[in-house]
Parts: sequence; structure tokens; C-alpha cells
Amino acid sequence: MRELVYYVAVSLDGYIAGPDGQFDAFLMEGDHMDGINDRFADTIPTDHAAALGIDQSAGIFDTVLMGASTYAAGLPETTSPYRHLDQYVFTHRRHDPVDGVTFTDRDPVEVVHELKHAGGKDIWLCGGGNLAMQLSDEIDRFILKRQPVLFGSGIPLMAPGRYAPRRFRRVSGRDFETGVSIVEYAAS
Repeated sequence: MRELVYYVAVSLDGYIAGPDGQFDAFLMEGDHMDGINDRFADTIPTDHAAALGIDQSAGIFDTVLMGASTYAAGLPETTSPYRHLDQYVFTHRRHDPVDGVTFTDRDPVEVVHELKHAGGKDIWLCGGGNLAMQLSDEIDRFILKRQPVLFGSGIPLMAPGRYAPRRFRRVSGRDFETGVSIVEYAAS
């Protein structure tokens, strides 16, 4: 069965974006980018990967889930940031149709159950913190790009909410000269 993987950059103090939703303080250059490009090429927006000559065909994901704010971060640059993946945006706002993007106000847990039981590669939970909180019981794996930066406030990795404590075991970790660490945890 497919896994739901929360793959995201996070600050030392646990935020995936700053107080105004900004994420430009995260390091986007350095030796860690080769590690990301090698293993997670499919998490790079389609147009950026094409400009860099990065092949996305061998990726581990074929579906990406995101909240409306995460989706909006790429606008107006593009209306379909991950055209190489099936894209689901969870929102209660009305959106004009966009090729390759499914806008839905359905229960994220129901959608994930359906996706997990369908054939395909793993499912990438791109963000944000509210969606992650709603899907906390469905997350099979965390892959955190721990960044050497503090935000002080902002969008937390997981929004506060009611979810049962769960244990995860460390599967792997890799440290880079930039100070970025990529650490992977799987549900126990």
C-alpha cells in the first residue's frame, strides 16, 4: 500500500514558514541541494526542474497534497506547480479549474484513504501545518529538511490540535556542510 510522506523544510524552532508565510530564509543553495535533487527530484516544481535539467521520472511520489496557502505560495508564477504529479489542494474556496489540479473541500482523511488503496507511488504531503494536523494519524513517514534558521513564530510543522501521541523511529539522517540535515522517520 502507498504511504503518506510528510516531506518538508522546517526551522530549528519547528516552523515550515515564517510569521507571514515566508520561506525565503530557508537555504536554497549549497551542498544539501544535490542530496535533494538526487533523491527527491519529484518534489521540485516542474518548471524549476526543467530549467535546471533535472530528470523527475524516477521519483518516489506520483501525488502531492497541499493546503490552499501552500498552493497559493506558487501563484501567480504558475497555477500548476507540480504538473508531473497528481495535485490535490484542500480548500473551501472556489477555484477555477486548472489542468492537473484537483481542488476539494472533502475530508482529507477520506481522500488519503482512497489514494492509499489506489495503485501508484507514495503520496507527498507538501504542507501546510493545518493539513498535517488533520492527517496526523495517516502520516506513515516524515522526511524533514531541518534548516539552520529560527523564525520565532509562523506556520508550525503541525498545527495545534487533538491527535494521539505516536512514535516514529529514525530511519536515516544526513548532515550537510550548509548546516541542513535531512532526517527520515517512519511510524513504529
